[in-house]
Amino acid sequence: MDYRKLGRTDLSVSAICLGSMTWGQQNTEKEGHEQLDYAFAQGVNFVDTAEIYSIPPRPETQGSTERIIGSWLAARKNRDKVIIATKVAGRGDASWLRDDGAKSVLDRQNIHFAIERSLERLQTDYVDLYQLHWPDRSLPLWGAGGTTYRRPSSRAEVPIEETLAALDELVKAGKVRHIGLSNETPWGVARFLRAAELGHGPRVVSIQNAYNLLNRTFEMGLAEFSEREQVGLLAYSPLAQGYLTGKYQGGARPPGARTTLFERAQRYEKPGVAAAIDAYLALARDLGADPAQLAIAYVTSRPFVTSNIIGATTMAQLRTDLDSMRLSITPEIEKRIDAIHQLHSNPAP
Repeated sequence: MDYRKLGRTDLSVSAICLGSMTWGQQNTEKEGHEQLDYAFAQGVNFVDTAEIYSIPPRPETQGSTERIIGSWLAARKNRDKVIIATKVAGRGDASWLRDDGAKSVLDRQNIHFAIERSLERLQTDYVDLYQLHWPDRSLPLWGAGGTTYRRPSSRAEVPIEETLAALDELVKAGKVRHIGLSNETPWGVARFLRAAELGHGPRVVSIQNAYNLLNRTFEMGLAEFSEREQVGLLAYSPLAQGYLTGKYQGGARPPGARTTLFERAQRYEKPGVAAAIDAYLALARDLGADPAQLAIAYVTSRPFVTSNIIGATTMAQLRTDLDSMRLSITPEIEKRIDAIHQLHSNPAP
């Protein structure tokens, strides 16, 4: 396993991070523990979760993933060996996230409430990385807006300085070691860095955005921040919700697969996506490589990626994903991937 510095901190995180959003819905507590045991035996020291997990978000399963991680930490008594990242929900309509039924926003009251509940579920008194799951301001999220710019709406939003000040209180209280962003834009990263420079709170150390062979938009503005400002990418959805394995090609719906169960993958069913996947599947066949391992290895190999967040619902999937570390993206393979990208650029941003 390769280890990389998390931003400008003294923490070294594994190049593969174990994602957990299926635990508590598609996966049982026992299965979550089995995945954790196996991943950490392979050198993974980094696990990512969120207060809203499991996914899809529902009031009856909210917080279940953090509880499963917490029971594992308590049973293994290994908190000091594990780097835990979780997230506070951005502005949204899910009234069941807060005891008083209020909608979530990134203000002091919500952030303080969320961290206390996350710490309780995780059975720890601190988290290593606390991330803003999505911005408070109005943005098209999770592929809904593609790459088309839309003028910001006039809805209310919590100032970035206020959000950062609330996070600063958590860091000073010892409840959070470092902070990060997620589903963020270059403008947002720049504003958070500037606010930290002006003394409003701690400096962000990471950004968790989607990045995969079908969506390389991170390279167009955010990658430079990662390199120059050491705000590394924690890449989520390296398999494009499983589409890059080829299992959904031709409209297939395998039993038990996420898209079969939940129909939440519209991001990866846009015009041009299937043709791009076919091209990457053909490349994998020509190389004699597993298509999942090729897709994951490519993401892990990018110089601006701090850690690549994988997720699995079966142990066989987890073993395959972790074995991607054995696949080297040579200059020749990268050249062939870039040739496909030139013809099928970002069909699923």
